[in-house]
Amino acid sequence: MRNLALALVLLSSPVALADGAATYNMMCTSCHGATGAGDGAAAVALTPKPATFADPEFWTTRDDAHLKKVIKEGGMAVGKSPLMAPFGAALTDAQVDELIAYIKTFKK
Repeated sequence: MRNLALALVLLSSPVALADGAATYNMMCTSCHGATGAGDGAAAVALTPKPATFADPEFWTTRDDAHLKKVIKEGGMAVGKSPLMAPFGAALTDAQVDELIAYIKTFKK
């Protein structure tokens, strides 16, 4: 079902996906890496390490609501790293949704 939802996002809104990619590249790549492997340049200095979006295990316990909460409120909001900053003041709900759609493209 999730793959169907992602396919609908990709087919119906290539601009939204491109916007999500631009937001990811600007705000997330330094920690999560260009391919979502958690290997961004800043990841070397982080403990715990950033989430790995390319790991299928990551997706067994995360859904859109969880991702939205982490992006908007930061890692501490879901019991994760306080180093994951909240971006709710910097991003609109639409931008967060676009970002989540883009992050989902890292699923294997």
